[in-house]
Parts: sequence; structure tokens; C-alpha cells
Amino acid sequence: MAGEKSPRAFSMEELPGHLIGEVLSSGRLAAGDLARLEGTCRALRPLAEQAASRLCAARMACSVIGPAARGELLARCGGSWKKVLRFLQSVEQSFDTVHTSSGNMQVATGRYHTLLVHDSSVYSCGSSLCGVLGHGPDTTQCVAFSRVSFPSLARVVNISAFHNHAAFVTESGEVFTCGDNSSACCGHGDVGRTIFRPTQILALKGISCKQVATGLSFTVILTRKGLVYTCGSNTHGQLGHGDTTDRAAPKIVELFKGPSPVVQVAAGASYTFAVTDDGTVYSFGSCTNFCLGHGDQHNELLPRAIQSFKRRNILVVRVSAGDEHAVALDALGYVYTWGRGYCGALGHGDENDKTSPELIVGLKGQVAVQVCARKRKTFVLTDEGSVFAFGWMGFGSLGFPDRGSSDKVMQPRVLDSLSGHYVSQISTGLYHTVAVTNKEIMFDKSSIEDIAIAAPSG
Repeated sequence: MAGEKSPRAFSMEELPGHLIGEVLSSGRLAAGDLARLEGTCRALRPLAEQAASRLCAARMACSVIGPAARGELLARCGGSWKKVLRFLQSVEQSFDTVHTSSGNMQVATGRYHTLLVHDSSVYSCGSSLCGVLGHGPDTTQCVAFSRVSFPSLARVVNISAFHNHAAFVTESGEVFTCGDNSSACCGHGDVGRTIFRPTQILALKGISCKQVATGLSFTVILTRKGLVYTCGSNTHGQLGHGDTTDRAAPKIVELFKGPSPVVQVAAGASYTFAVTDDGTVYSFGSCTNFCLGHGDQHNELLPRAIQSFKRRNILVVRVSAGDEHAVALDALGYVYTWGRGYCGALGHGDENDKTSPELIVGLKGQVAVQVCARKRKTFVLTDEGSVFAFGWMGFGSLGFPDRGSSDKVMQPRVLDSLSGHYVSQISTGLYHTVAVTNKEIMFDKSSIEDIAIAAPSG
């Protein structure tokens, strides 16, 4: 109306600090968002740090480690709560979709193929042996990523690939599988034929799931309530039911009905890991390669906690199961390996086997956020977006161009070919490796583009 004054513009310094703090710590912002905000206004710098501290405290992984360990984590992150938040958020996304400037992504690699989630749609490429690409019986291979058909309302948020089958979880918690079902690993009952397109596991209808892990001829499913279901081959007790009987449909693992819910599962060639929210790692199945981590070579038909971690008060947040070795990440960003030491896959500078988890000394100065193991090779992703690799260099899948006289990298070595990129996620198969990179402002780091990179083949 005439005569009314126009609203006066306020500077950020005039706004109530406690209100800004409430907005910044609402839980919707990532560490990079806080870094961008404090870069726009000097007054926001202390508020952004306070908000990051509150966001960290609200996360389970931070609350269970205790005040002393939180102080050590803060010191390892340079005294910045924003960097601690970045660490926690990166760990949460390490086996899930990662947020990039090109959308949400997740990669999973099998023997001769790759699966990719991009904004809830699934794409696959490579060899379609046993229907692992999900494109139907007439497709034998795809030389470029091709979209996989799902029901119209299915938005995929988690994937897993192994040699002969694949599994998918949708936003609504449904589980789909495809591939060789001769061992009933696809979970569709006594249907022994190949499943050429992603098909919903009806036995899990009404059970909301969040993660899948595919092993050699078996599948592990994690529900949103922290319960575990398994199906498929059970020759070594890798299904965790106390016997060696195969299961044609998913069956709940009774031991995990306890008070500590499972937060992550991993499947190796013939063994399984489950990580609970209190940082305990359980393993079961074949111990032929010492992969169970119990200091012996006995198979376990039921989930058994790895006592080596418990004795040292090490709280594990993520674990990766390779073919012959395993790697774990703890709540402070340290990395541990065990199993067969062929080609330096354990990262300790030798080829000695380890029957229980051992800290990788060469990575103590790094804050790791993701670990990835497969055939005699290991990758470790740090909070700065760098990638360290060690183990077998066969087929170029370790990513080092200077093969020289040896096909082994015995200790952690940074992948210089990716040094110009901020890597958000990495997955390695039998013969190839794929990385997802992100355009990211990480405090003092410069921005780069979002791409997916495959390691060179030999």
C-alpha cells in the first residue's frame, strides 16, 4: 500500500545465531554443504562447525565409540568436525548409493560385467553369461551401459554383483534377483532355471530390506530392522543356520534377532560377514583361506564374533569379503586385513597369511572411508578422495601402468592415475575395477567432474 516502507534487508550477522544453528544441524546438509556455506559468510564459520559437531553426535557410529575415541577421530580429521562429518557420511555411503553432482550412484562389479545405479535406474554392461545383466535371454553381451527393465514404480537403491548372479533392493524395500539359479541363490524357491530378468523374491514380500550381498551361489539380505536372511548354497555353513543344508528361499538367521541390529553384510566366495551397530563383526562359513578371522582354519556353521577386534576394543563399521582375504574399516578410519597374503593382497609388505585381523601400518596416516577386496587385490578409499591399492596386478585391474618386472604391489600405494579426481566409491571384480568420482568442494580441494572410470585391461 501507498506510504508503506519496503522490508529492510538483513545481513547474516544480524540473524539470531541459534536459529541459524538449528537450520544447519537439521540433518539435511552434508559436510560439503557446510563448507560451501561458511565460505560465503565469515559469520557462519563457527556456526557451521557447531552444526557439524551436532550432526556427528547424532550418528550411531559416533555415539558408540566413546569420548576418548571421538577425540582421537577429531584429531585424525585435523580438529574439524566438518571433516569428521564427511568421514561418517562417506562410510555410510560406501556400500550404498553415493551422492554426486551427476546424481546418486552405486557401482558393483562381477567377473565379466558391471552394474551401475544412477538416480534409481539400473544399467549394466559386459558379458551376460547366466543372465547376470538382466536384459533377457537374447542378450549375450553389452559393450556400453544399457538400462535394465524393472517394474515402473521400482526405484533401485542398492545392488550387488558376483560371478553368476545379481541382486537389487528398491526404495520401497523389495528385493529382486537375476542370474544362474541352479543353486537356488536367487531365492525363488525350487525354480532351478536361469532368471534372465530381475524378478522379485516373493518370500520377502512385506519385509522391508535395505542391502544385499551376493556370494558364490548364495545371497545375503539385510532388512531395515537389522535382521539377516540368506538363501542358496550352504556347503560350508555360509548361510549361518547351523547346518550345511541349502535353502531355496530366504531364511532368517536366528542369531541376529538379538538387541544389536546388523548394519552391513558382506559375502565372499563361501563365507559371510555381518557387522552390528555396536561395532562387532560376525563371520561364518568356510575358513579354508583363514577369512573368518578367528585365528584358526575351522568352518563356522553359526555366526561367531571375531574376538580379536573385541579384545582390542576395535569397533568395526564396514567389512569387505574377497575371494581369499578380507578387509575391515574401524570407527576411526583405520584398516585391517586377514586371510591369504598372495601377491601382497593384505598390504603388510609380504605374502604371509594372517589368521586374524592385523592393522595395516602403511595406512595409519590416512583416514579411510571405504575398503574393497576381491581376487588377491585390495582398494582403500580415503576421506580426501584418494585411492590406495595393493595386491595382484593381473589384467591391469589394480590400476598401475608401470607393471615392471613384478605383478605384485606389496604395500599400499596411491593410484596416481586418479590423483586429479575426488573418488567417492570403488568396486573391483575379478578382472576389472570401476570408480565413481565426484565434483566436490572439500574445504581446500578444487572441484572436478563426475565420471565413472574403469581400470585399464591388460
